[in-house]
Amino acid sequence: MLESKGAAAMGTAIAVEGVRKAYGATVAVNDVSFSIATGSVHALLGENGAGKSTIVRLLSGLVMPDTGGFSVFGERVRLSSPRVSHQHGIQTAFQEMTLVRDLTVLDNMLLPYGPVGPLGMLRKRRARDSVAAHLESLGLGDIALDDDIGTLELAEQQKIEIARSIYREPRVLLLDEPTSTLSGRDVDWLGEIIARLSAQGVTIVFISHRLQEVRAFCSSMTVMRNGRHIATARVQDHSDAEVFAMIVGRTLDHAFPPRAPAGRMLGPEVLGARGLATTGKLRDASFSLRAGEILGVAGLQGMGQLDLFLGCFGMADRTAGELRVDGQPVAINSPADAVRSNIGLGLVPEDRKTEALFLKLNGKHNASLPVISRFHTGILIDEQAEAAAVERIFEMVDVDQRAMWTRVGAFSGGNQQKIAIAKWLLAESRMLLLYDPTRGIDVGTKNELYSLMRAFADAGGAVLFYSTEIPELVHLADRVLVFYAGRVAAELADENLTEDEILRATLGASTHAQRAA
Repeated sequence: MLESKGAAAMGTAIAVEGVRKAYGATVAVNDVSFSIATGSVHALLGENGAGKSTIVRLLSGLVMPDTGGFSVFGERVRLSSPRVSHQHGIQTAFQEMTLVRDLTVLDNMLLPYGPVGPLGMLRKRRARDSVAAHLESLGLGDIALDDDIGTLELAEQQKIEIARSIYREPRVLLLDEPTSTLSGRDVDWLGEIIARLSAQGVTIVFISHRLQEVRAFCSSMTVMRNGRHIATARVQDHSDAEVFAMIVGRTLDHAFPPRAPAGRMLGPEVLGARGLATTGKLRDASFSLRAGEILGVAGLQGMGQLDLFLGCFGMADRTAGELRVDGQPVAINSPADAVRSNIGLGLVPEDRKTEALFLKLNGKHNASLPVISRFHTGILIDEQAEAAAVERIFEMVDVDQRAMWTRVGAFSGGNQQKIAIAKWLLAESRMLLLYDPTRGIDVGTKNELYSLMRAFADAGGAVLFYSTEIPELVHLADRVLVFYAGRVAAELADENLTEDEILRATLGASTHAQRAA
């Protein structure tokens, strides 16, 4: 989508003017200046820790700059709180969602500006009708207003986060990694929303690590690195390789590691299922994962793939079928069963912040938790042995060594995800269940995680790998299972393992691939 000449002629929506923000000795943003044209869709790019999120927090009024400031539609402003930011027409849909899980969809949509009468009472009927009409206009009419947010799938929660920011009628909309939980048709849905808002004159700042989406949605971009402004330019003026080089400060020779040789000998089956069904959306799943293999999983939201991972790890009750480990039927009824040494499963779940890590604990304690008994000496823990073991694993996955003593919540998403994987390497897991492991991760760290997955498989490990990014499946997986309506609809390999074939199968269309049994 290209910026119209009319929008460009309307002037500047946001001007960032010499902004600096430090947290103690850490300088998050250092003398950054750039501008965003009114009515444009502008990408803000950079690795995790580059300063993008700090700019968003500053514009959202959550923190104040140490020096420098902002102009909004030509007016110098002091964005001292979220309410002040809202008054200037700025709304944000955050990646780390601000929804209250124990409140309903309706209550979350109205926070904190629900319509009230003269006595300060909420006009519930008017509010309900207004929110229902708004969600219907966005194609979200099937989401029940009285459902608690916490009962919705992560992608639906992200849509509500976006819908709420639009409900407040912004002049500037900040979308912070809005597609990190979305895939397929949901990304198309967001693209249509962005196009509609832009046509109405709304200025959109789009933060993403997915260059394909940047090219589809955005006309201009700003690249940041290590807290500094690197470039502001038209998206069409730079190739992907040039953008990658600006983001990471070096060229990436290969976006993906070399594929394993075709026809190579794999090890025996280590994890398998026959007719597996769970209390969730999984109806009938059969697969065989072998040592040395990366088995990909594709599917649109809610097609059963999440329940497959939860079922394999003992987090969803099995209602039919069987699981096998090393060719033998097993009962995995809890995560404790899954991580037993004779099974050796490790799960990196959908949401690392709420499901994989304890953000208030340091990286050492997070990594050692599954195997803390290994370091017991009587009633005490041998902290020296624990530290040595964790430090070795952190070096292997290239985690910042400050993670040994620093709380995990202080680190970027990339380092957090490395810690989530490191704990299962420390546990000597034979099989890794990776559910969308590169969600919200910058291009440089993605490259590292790809290499880590390939090295784990080459060493004889086995990986079950779901991704919302189809190119990842095409370039990393040896085979791909496509889920549709709770079942394995297709199994793709060799010449059939293409983006087009995966897309066709995710939409329920017949493919040229052999159907999974």
